[in-house]
Amino acid sequence: QVQVVESGGRLVQPGGSLRLSCAASGRIFGYYGMGWYRQAPGKEREFVASVASSGATNYADSVKGRFTASRDNAKNTLYLQMNSLKPEDTAIYYCYLHNYWGQGTQVTVSS
Repeated sequence: QVQVVESGGRLVQPGGSLRLSCAASGRIFGYYGMGWYRQAPGKEREFVASVASSGATNYADSVKGRFTASRDNAKNTLYLQMNSLKPEDTAIYYCYLHNYWGQGTQVTVSS
C-alpha cells in the first residue's frame, strides 16, 4: 500500500518563502514521476510542478523562476521550495506519486 503525506503548509506573507514536503511510503518511490498540483477556492485543481524518475522537472508558467521541485529518493520525499510567494499562490497543495495522492496542505499567502 502506498501512502502520500504532505506537510509544511502555513500562513506566509507576500514575498516570503516556504518549503513543502511530501513523504511517500511503499517501494515504488524511485520508479515513477511525482509532482504537485494546487487548488484555490472556487477554482479547478491545476498543475504546479513535476519531477520525473530521471530527475527532470517541469513547471507551470505561473511558478517558473519562483518554485523549485526536487526529490530525495533515499528519503522517499519530494519537496517544493516556493520563493517570492504571491497572494495568488494561496491554495491547497496536493502531492502525487504515480496514481496516488495525498490529502493536501494549506498554503495561505497574506499580509
